[in-house]
Amino acid sequence: MHRSTPSTRAGKSVQDGGQAVRASAARALVPVITAKGSLSDLDDHQVVTRDRALFKAMCYGVCRTLPRLEALAALLLKTPFKARDADVQALLLLGIYQLLYLRIPAHAAVGETAGAARQLGKEWATKVLNGCLRRLTRESAALQAEVDQDPAVALLHPRWLLKALRQAWPDDWRAIAEANNQPGPMALRINRRRGDREAYLARLVESGIEARLCTHSPDGLVLEKPCDVQALPGFVEGDVSVQDEAAQLAAELLGPALAPRPGGRVLDACCAPGGKTAHLLELFDIELLALDSDAVRLARVEDTLERLGLSATLVHADATGRDWWDGTPFDAILLDAPCSGTGVIRRHPDIKRLRRATDIAKLAELQARLLDNLWPLLRSGGSLLYATCSVLREENDEQIQAFLERTPDAVVTTPGEVSWGRAVGAGRQLLPEPDSHDGFFYARLRKQG
Repeated sequence: MHRSTPSTRAGKSVQDGGQAVRASAARALVPVITAKGSLSDLDDHQVVTRDRALFKAMCYGVCRTLPRLEALAALLLKTPFKARDADVQALLLLGIYQLLYLRIPAHAAVGETAGAARQLGKEWATKVLNGCLRRLTRESAALQAEVDQDPAVALLHPRWLLKALRQAWPDDWRAIAEANNQPGPMALRINRRRGDREAYLARLVESGIEARLCTHSPDGLVLEKPCDVQALPGFVEGDVSVQDEAAQLAAELLGPALAPRPGGRVLDACCAPGGKTAHLLELFDIELLALDSDAVRLARVEDTLERLGLSATLVHADATGRDWWDGTPFDAILLDAPCSGTGVIRRHPDIKRLRRATDIAKLAELQARLLDNLWPLLRSGGSLLYATCSVLREENDEQIQAFLERTPDAVVTTPGEVSWGRAVGAGRQLLPEPDSHDGFFYARLRKQG
């Protein structure tokens, strides 16, 4: 079966890339395929400007289709590469990906990929790669049919994750997996302090950028095709930000607690990279403390707020402790908890390789510690919004149910009459949808006085 992902198809421009860009992509993929790193450092790799689109398309595409590529590689190789040759393995995966998923002529995909082994100082591998990829061009249909007999390969997910999705969502697991395999759309959030989305939509049209209004977020738009942020009118000036529609709903859910209390104290407990932090400041007159345990990611929050002309108190600290707290209760707390990221796999496909089944219990334990530590910091009558970008119930409705059972003064106020997601326990779950929002969970709780 030949699959092609429309948004990762390349035209003539991708054919301009040669051995150097493929060697760079192989180096970038080694940490992922060896489960020692992520795609977060792609910008650190030196790639000429004309090849950057191809470089990213190949790196993300390989991660998105990795189970299938590795199954095919296993059939093509007589003996596996040694561990020290993970870069050559990455080249083979890149070659398979180009042949099956990109509009690159077969001779270029084979020749340039095999030749890239010389760029890695491993000329011996050119013959091996050439033979494997040429065999794939000859026997493509039969080889793909053979590996696709395994559902984990056909659906491009590790077995443990497919099992978890099936247990959590017996009627939706396949649709979730298929949505994960498509790149997510590029969604924008307008800065309401500087205009409304209808006016900004008109500016996009004037700039030749096609977009539509989001269905659920009153501040959101979705681009028909992703573009460089520098091409967005007013981006540098702070008129607009990139943020998925599901993530934009956090500010709407906290609105009832914040709008009636100008100057209210708000804690954004795990704030990086700062999208929700900024949205809250755009909408409400509040005193916001933004906390994160990762100094590098906290610096990104600072950059975001500076671009948007917003201010908050940024603190580098761990939200499982309280050494950063001055003792004054908060009117509202946003806990966008660390999670498995299973609702945003389409944006971070390396999650499928880097996440392990054993991680879920550890994450659930951390989430429980955060809830228990932060709840006493909330004033009587205040609201806590719990959020994750997960679709696994251990991290979501089951987590909140356990918290409610041990927290007598917590009352559920998650809205039921909304157009998005589905009621699940004390919260609402959004599942990833093609051309729409990511997977997300929200539960809103009020502290009884």
